[in-house]
Amino acid sequence: MFSQTKTVFFDRYVFHILEDVYEPAEDSFMIAENLFVNKGEKVLDMGTGCGILGVIAAEKASSVLSVDINPNAVRCAKENAKINGVAEKMSFIHGDLFSPIRAGVKFDLIMFNPPYLPSEPSEGREWIEMAWAGGLNGRAVIDRFLREVQDYLKIGGRVLLVQSTLADVDKTLKILEEKGFRVRIVEKRNLPFFEVTVLIEASNNAASSCSAPENSERYIP
Repeated sequence: MFSQTKTVFFDRYVFHILEDVYEPAEDSFMIAENLFVNKGEKVLDMGTGCGILGVIAAEKASSVLSVDINPNAVRCAKENAKINGVAEKMSFIHGDLFSPIRAGVKFDLIMFNPPYLPSEPSEGREWIEMAWAGGLNGRAVIDRFLREVQDYLKIGGRVLLVQSTLADVDKTLKILEEKGFRVRIVEKRNLPFFEVTVLIEASNNAASSCSAPENSERYIP
């Protein structure tokens, strides 16, 4: 066990949060509430944090790989997977974006709640700051993610990505469209200080999958 600072509940799930791990907020819940996972899919939970999205996805997925640059987040997510009874379906890696993932490994679904808020050069050095500090224009991590994401996505796979309008959503949509993705904004939420936060779905040369297929399940608290 580990020393927790807070407990967060989502639907029937319970998550213990460490002091230096990102606490699930409206951006996390926006993905969770729009998360469809087909039975047997292979899922990548990038920037897993406390593991909330990976744990939910593991109910239907055949496997979930959770990655985070914060080693404390990896430890936290592992424990939360055990608490919620899905540890046998989940694997955890400490690393920066796709760097620890073997070339050629591909996923049906890649989801990411990245650091998207504009920040000063002095910010983003502490573990907890890395969860939100996106560089001067908020795009430092988003652009790196977009450069590589297609290499790890199956044909017909999809990406779920959250970001704020403070980090130029139109640029993200343009980059994805230029890569051949079919893109749409699933939901927008007005949040204090963040202007508008949006959930983007990008389908890799396939029809959008946000309408739930027969063997999919939607998780709504």
